[in-house]
Amino acid sequence: MRAAVVGGLWASIEIIVGSFLHNTRIPFAGSVLAFTGTILLIGFYQIWPYKGLIIRAGLITAIMKSVSPSAIILGPMTGIMLEAILIEGIIRLFGNNLFAYMTGGILSLSSALFHKIISLIIYYGFNLVKIYVNVINFGLKQLHLGKATDLQILWFLLSFYVVFGMLAGWLGHVIGRKSLKLQTSQRQDIGAVKKDAGKDFFVLDKNQKTSLLLLWLHVIVLPLGLFLVNMHYRLPGLVFMGVYVLAFGYVYRRALRRLRKPVFWSQLVIIVLLSALFWNFGKPDHQWFSTEGFLIGLEMLLRALFIVVGFSALSVELLNEHVRSFLFRIGFGRFYKGIGLAFGSLPVMIGLLPSSKEILHSPVKSLLKPLVMANQWLEIFRKEG
Repeated sequence: MRAAVVGGLWASIEIIVGSFLHNTRIPFAGSVLAFTGTILLIGFYQIWPYKGLIIRAGLITAIMKSVSPSAIILGPMTGIMLEAILIEGIIRLFGNNLFAYMTGGILSLSSALFHKIISLIIYYGFNLVKIYVNVINFGLKQLHLGKATDLQILWFLLSFYVVFGMLAGWLGHVIGRKSLKLQTSQRQDIGAVKKDAGKDFFVLDKNQKTSLLLLWLHVIVLPLGLFLVNMHYRLPGLVFMGVYVLAFGYVYRRALRRLRKPVFWSQLVIIVLLSALFWNFGKPDHQWFSTEGFLIGLEMLLRALFIVVGFSALSVELLNEHVRSFLFRIGFGRFYKGIGLAFGSLPVMIGLLPSSKEILHSPVKSLLKPLVMANQWLEIFRKEG
């Protein structure tokens, strides 16, 4: 029940803050969400210091992320779960103290950086790393600075995540302690919020048919396509990916909202252009436009389309009723009960949270509100359960 409360509130903040960051195109959106989630988890742990609470809350939040208005959900879901596992593990290892919270914050935020890097490599391959390093070295050259290796660039970025991770851990501790004092003096009328608030966030297409056969097909096809391209079977692999994108892009066209956004295509075009301009940067025979780099960019574009279509297809097929029944049979009844309560209360939670403007104006104060309401939510969940 407590995990359902934490997971539901975390998911509602993910939707509110995530939508705001998405609409304003703020850079490092994933890192900002990781910073917010870390503060929230550590803050809740001050109220309910129970073993396993953070991991269970992470699992519920990851599942609830599937109804977020986003075409790609598996990446954010794994990122949320990883943050929860790291924070829980560090607290188990070092105990319930400020050092553990700050260490957990460092690992949680750093995981957002590595998750982003791994996601980009999965999407575009290791060629993108070379392009990024060449672009950064081009900028350093204009400033008359020396060249940097890929590891030096990584360590430089990681230092920022260490600082903000420590800050997130400390803020979570402070906000959690403060919310304990405020819980007895502040009350919220939860029942006053309309039950249909936030219904537009539930964007799953109920008319989309699912198939266990297609589920297994996608599970096999996704790694197979990447294997062919990475193991020197480039042409067969690219043809394989192209056929898959065309065939299943049509089958799952209602789930592929991301492909209808100009921003998605503009990102791919930028990557192709950067590849053509910077692929051979630093070599003696460097030219400003490289045909080889352009072709590499087109390969990364097709690879990205393959991943987008494949992950969207998996997201649809995982809704299969047989998958749900199987999870019930293996003892996930209590988990689904918690998920049901969290899903049912999500619109109300969204309605009670501060607006995007309030979050931007006073982010720390905004995070206090869901923490202060924690025990009230628990009472409601117990009555409903």
